Amino acid sequence: MSFLSRIFGRSDPREAARPCYDRIVVHGRDPFWYIDGAVEDSVDGRFEAVCTVLCAVLLRLEDDDTDKTVRQFSVYVAELFVDDMDGQLRQNGVGDLIVGKHIGKMMSALGGRLGAYRTALAAGDGPQLEQALRRNLYRDAPVADAAVTASAGHLSALYARLKTLPVQKVMQGEF
Repeated sequence: MSFLSRIFGRSDPREAARPCYDRIVVHGRDPFWYIDGAVEDSVDGRFEAVCTVLCAVLLRLEDDDTDKTVRQFSVYVAELFVDDMDGQLRQNGVGDLIVGKHIGKMMSALGGRLGAYRTALAAGDGPQLEQALRRNLYRDAPVADAAVTASAGHLSALYARLKTLPVQKVMQGEF
C-alpha cells in the first residue's frame, strides 16, 4: 500500500495483483535459473529471470484478455513490476533524473520479450524458444547449449502449467 493511500485511507487497486506478482518474483528467483539455467546471478540476470516468468504469466492472462477484469489485472501486474524495478534502481543508487530513462528501457525490453516469447511458446518449438532465450534471458552472452535447453524446458513447463490453470488461480498467484 502506498504512503498516500495509507494517509487518505484509500486502497491501491493494484494490491489485488500483489499475490500474483510476488509469486512471479519467487519463480524468477528460483535457483534453477542460476544453477541449471546458468543465468548470471547479478542484477541484470535476476531482472531477466523475473522478466521471463512475468512474460509467461502475462501471456497466460492474455488468453482471457477479453474479460476487462483480467485485462486490468494484467496492467496492475505490469505496474507492480515497474514499481519494483523503480525501487531496485533507487536502492542500487540510480538517481531520480535517470530512473525514468531506465524504466522506459525496461518496459521496452518487456514488450520485446513478450513478443518473442509469445511467438516461440505458441510455436512449441524448442529451437525458436532457445533462440529467444539466448537473445533475451542471456542477452546474447556465451552460454552452454545445455543451460539454454534447460531454461527452455523450464519456461515451457511453467507456461504449460499456467495454461492448464483457471485464470482466477493464476490471478491469485496459485501457480
